[in-house]
Amino acid sequence: MLIKKSEDIKSSEITPQELYLNRRQFMLSASVTAVSAGAALAGFDLFRGASQALAAEQISNLKKSSYSTSEKQNSFKDITNYNNFYELGPDKEDPAANAKYLTPIRPWTVAVEGEVKKPKTYDIDALTKLSPLEERVYRLRCVEAWSMVIPWIGFPLNTLIKLAEPTGNAKFIQFVTLHDPKRMPGQKLPIMEWPYVEGLRMDEAMHPLTILSVGLYGQVLPPQNGAPIRVVVPWKYGFKSIKSIVKIRFVEKQPPASWNMMQPQEYGFYSNVNPEVDHPRWTQATERRIGEFLRRKTLMFNGYGDQVAQLYSGMDLKKFY
Repeated sequence: MLIKKSEDIKSSEITPQELYLNRRQFMLSASVTAVSAGAALAGFDLFRGASQALAAEQISNLKKSSYSTSEKQNSFKDITNYNNFYELGPDKEDPAANAKYLTPIRPWTVAVEGEVKKPKTYDIDALTKLSPLEERVYRLRCVEAWSMVIPWIGFPLNTLIKLAEPTGNAKFIQFVTLHDPKRMPGQKLPIMEWPYVEGLRMDEAMHPLTILSVGLYGQVLPPQNGAPIRVVVPWKYGFKSIKSIVKIRFVEKQPPASWNMMQPQEYGFYSNVNPEVDHPRWTQATERRIGEFLRRKTLMFNGYGDQVAQLYSGMDLKKFY
């Protein structure tokens, strides 16, 4: 049987005509289909020829977190060479190849603003000292039906929230990524509206599973993984875990989120991992762990249901997807 590699398949063969003729949508769709074709060849080395991760500073004195999964971790090579980070390019190998443009990541500041009593702009080094850093081995589930197990390093987002002292009007938090096309060449492409924005409901942001990550595998975050600081929300699809954050805004109303604004019929604001709610173009009932050949059943809330299901008590999760 002849199996075509993703690079041998013409975009016009795998992309609906109306999307193929629309450049903006075509770029998005082509990126997705390339992932699907690549996943079908999971036995091959997905990262042949990929750029090596940039050398990074090691992080010491890490506390092991009780929230960690005992599942086998993906390799550092997997984690740093197969990434969704459109600011560094739409293809999975682009972020590693373009990581050099985002360095150095000092100076870097994060502004905390909006409905808070104590707004403040933090230098990244001061921000990472707000709380002892922990290593948390989390599953990361992407909407394209692939997943990884990653040893993130960070601290609970609620540490920063408590310091900011939100007012009674703060119901949601919005996060904003750096907008700098010189350092993020993907932002030169008309893929979506820049900067990338995401949001969480306040109780989601306060949950102890939600962290601000500044590293992985014992070292500071590589650029392709969201350096120098990103959110990780392990029970949601990966695009909710926004990268390279420069602003954290406390707001009263549900804030805009990039994928939800662009394709609301496909990407909901909540974006909880839910095997019962399929993406319009593929099933979410199963997933393939990067590096494995066989598919596995998708777990509700990515396996974190015991910890977070109560946040959505009484909600129709097919409506609020």
